[in-house]
Amino acid sequence: MLEIRGLTKRYSRRPVLHDVSFAARPGEILGYLGPNGAGKSTTVKILVGLLEPSDGEVLYNGRNVHDHLLDYKSRLGYVPEEPLLYPFLTGREYLQLIGRLRALPEKLLNKKIDDLLQLLSLRPHRHSRISSYSKGMKQKVLLAAALLHNPDILVLDEPLSGLDVTASLIVRNLIQSLARDGRVILFSSHVLEVVEKICSRVVILHKGRIVANDSVEHLRELMKSPTLEDIFADLVIAEDTQKIARDIIEVMGTESL
Repeated sequence: MLEIRGLTKRYSRRPVLHDVSFAARPGEILGYLGPNGAGKSTTVKILVGLLEPSDGEVLYNGRNVHDHLLDYKSRLGYVPEEPLLYPFLTGREYLQLIGRLRALPEKLLNKKIDDLLQLLSLRPHRHSRISSYSKGMKQKVLLAAALLHNPDILVLDEPLSGLDVTASLIVRNLIQSLARDGRVILFSSHVLEVVEKICSRVVILHKGRIVANDSVEHLRELMKSPTLEDIFADLVIAEDTQKIARDIIEVMGTESL
């Protein structure tokens, strides 16, 4: 189990996370939601060891991950929101680099790379530089890199970004299969429709604080709202979004002052 206890993060004394606590259990897909600026990306970066918390701790199977960080990272697969890849490498070279850093045996690594490139429709582009890849192709490379070492924990930050319909369906089915296999999966996304379809439970963050932590079904009952989008709007959206949309159209139609 991956667990966060009392997580707080401050920048120049300004807190962006306030006493955040939740757990992601093996076999479930935990959706992590919130509007821009809510603290989702900060949480994710702390979870994967890129940031230190100001207070609180992250535990995996009851142990503080910072006490055994290398072992924890060896069990972790991470797909970041931004595809920050080495543009001068080819897709195959990048995966070789990641696999070697993971200390995978060369023969096994090469077979895994070839198989993943084939399954993700990247094989024809395996010798092309990443700088020539589309956003969706880069996303597939990030996904393959996260899966190479067969991780027990997957932290996915907008993993479907840039993917076409077919690739999105493949990745959604893959994530569900990995959960059934007993992996711990945290799925951070703005796409509420996808989260509602694949996540077992959701945590909703607003202004650095958790405002909901429950199954979608139970939240529907509690909030008397039919969809996750309605629940999300009730919990975190203060603006009259329909009025704002009407005002934008009015501005678009202005022809003179």
